[in-house]
Amino acid sequence: MLIGLHDAEKEHLKNKTFPNYALMKIAAWHKMQGDQVSWWLPLYNYDKVYSSKVFDFTPENPYLPEDTEKGGTGYDVKKKLLPEIEDMYPDYSIYPNCDYAIGFITRGCPNNCEWCGVPEKEGKIKPYREWQEIVRHDTNKLILMDNNILASRYGINQLGNLAGTDIRIDLNQGMDIRLVKEELSELFKDLKWIRFIRFSCDTKAQLPYFENVIQWFEKYKVGISKVFIYVLVRKDLEDADYRVQELNRINKNINIYAQAERNERKGIVPNKMQLEFAQRYVYGRLYRHENWNQYCKRKDFK
Repeated sequence: MLIGLHDAEKEHLKNKTFPNYALMKIAAWHKMQGDQVSWWLPLYNYDKVYSSKVFDFTPENPYLPEDTEKGGTGYDVKKKLLPEIEDMYPDYSIYPNCDYAIGFITRGCPNNCEWCGVPEKEGKIKPYREWQEIVRHDTNKLILMDNNILASRYGINQLGNLAGTDIRIDLNQGMDIRLVKEELSELFKDLKWIRFIRFSCDTKAQLPYFENVIQWFEKYKVGISKVFIYVLVRKDLEDADYRVQELNRINKNINIYAQAERNERKGIVPNKMQLEFAQRYVYGRLYRHENWNQYCKRKDFK
């Protein structure tokens, strides 16, 4: 059989380098069956085509065959891989420029945040893999995509087992700061990080926890410049700016990245001011010199 793979984000975002986890597993399974696997091209005839889309705002490709097998959160939040494909080790050869491993130690999340689709997609948190099953033999870099690894004792134990190895990690979804205790701060010192230690700050209620954790990081000499915080930007921009200003007050070496809320499936699309806040005010580090109201006044925004 001739199998065609379509990565919707790779096609739409020309500089996109992050591999598609599902497509790598699909490729591995079909190659194990003796099938030929290649990237889908419109003029070729394939026995089966798979398209995977992560984001619901990624445009559809109108030339995909009608019988294309479509999956991923961008198509259907509840659709899952067949168990025999889910259990495959990813085929990294289809993304030759990827020099790191990706995967999950846990799946799911115990929280039910109104802006998050993880519980609907993956359910409550549960163990998924041991770290030894995810790493690659040709690189020591590992990007974990767990949504709330600190909510799982299993996940924390796996992180503990990674400490002292030569594996460098990145938890790219942002950890829950409320779950960081002092002993975890000491563990973070012993882990090797690719670049950042990522957290999320979605509400004001999380700010006191950042105060404590930054103090513990200073105590255990965890580099504050490694701390990276995703700030959710909803339509209440004064609330978002309060969080940004407080994080900057706690420590000016913290890296802040604003994410405008978007969930097109539920009709949530960021407005122009949310994008201005995220893409210029925060990304441009202007919050370090002025607050949002001062920025708007200077720009003469009504």
